[in-house]
Amino acid sequence: MKTKLTAAALSVLMASAASSSAFAADAAGGPDNFYKSDRVTMEKVSFHNLYKMNVVGNLYLPKNADPAKALPAVVVGHPMGAVKEQSSNLYAQKLAEAGFAALAIDLSFWGESAGEPRQSVLPDVYSDDFSAAVDFLGTKQGIDRTKIGGLGICGSGSFLISAAKIDPRIKAVATVSMYDMGAATRNGLRHGQTLEQRKAVIEQAAEERWKEYETGKITQYTSGTVNELTPQSTAIDREFYGFYRTPRGEFTPASSTKELTTHSTLTSNVKFMNFYPFNDIETISPRPMLFVAGENAHSIEFSEDAYRLAAEPKELLIVPGAGHVDLYDRTDLIPFEKITGFFKKSLEVK
Repeated sequence: MKTKLTAAALSVLMASAASSSAFAADAAGGPDNFYKSDRVTMEKVSFHNLYKMNVVGNLYLPKNADPAKALPAVVVGHPMGAVKEQSSNLYAQKLAEAGFAALAIDLSFWGESAGEPRQSVLPDVYSDDFSAAVDFLGTKQGIDRTKIGGLGICGSGSFLISAAKIDPRIKAVATVSMYDMGAATRNGLRHGQTLEQRKAVIEQAAEERWKEYETGKITQYTSGTVNELTPQSTAIDREFYGFYRTPRGEFTPASSTKELTTHSTLTSNVKFMNFYPFNDIETISPRPMLFVAGENAHSIEFSEDAYRLAAEPKELLIVPGAGHVDLYDRTDLIPFEKITGFFKKSLEVK
């Protein structure tokens, strides 16, 4: 089912969400990346993935939870190159307000999670981090291990799909502003990168490996989000800059530096060339999938592709007037009620 909210319907949905007892009101509306709910508790947790790497997350629980009932749970993954403090914590708190145990994780090599060199790309490990979170949640007292879902924002949408294909314990999958990091790296947006350009990127990374092997140092990173705007900056540059390089969403973990936030190592970024998360996506069925994308998002093609390839039950929700980054933190646009409703239905929450 492909759904497009009309402006009127979106207004009603958001008004309902704001007045519902399941949500805390956002006084100003608009961007609220660093939202702090007074209706949930937060615990810093850590656990190991399949490769014995330490993964760190923030576990949010509803304060009014019935201690006699095991909670359904959702694992939340952050945008590619970001950390849990950027978008993921917001979504996790909203899910906790709606009655879920919500775990916002730092993917390996990023934030507080382990992995060297820092800011490396390794899609298989990223995907396993979601399964590792299921390991942790499913063995924690007070969590219903039969009712665990996953939500991936931006690049994490593709990592979550990759995990769900081989982990049937992930009972429901939702993505927001999804990037297929494999297709984006191989082909560029809207297939704007030629084969020659792709080969040039691969050649550059291969040459850099000589230097890193000889010196033992990482010296080059991908472009990521620009650190300053120029007259030549593109609309996409400006969109990401407005989140990652301003007080709206800027957050620098101790393991990173301000200059390198969102920048992957150049030599590891080519690992995405071999990443095909949508291959066999239909095998996730009959577990339900929800794809949420902004009407004006430069990344909408990836949600549309995933929806086309996925088997039923599936839904594509297009949010009118929203861009890619808008759905990171624009509380007046993000359809939280729709997302929490999806997980309640899919995980059979009563």
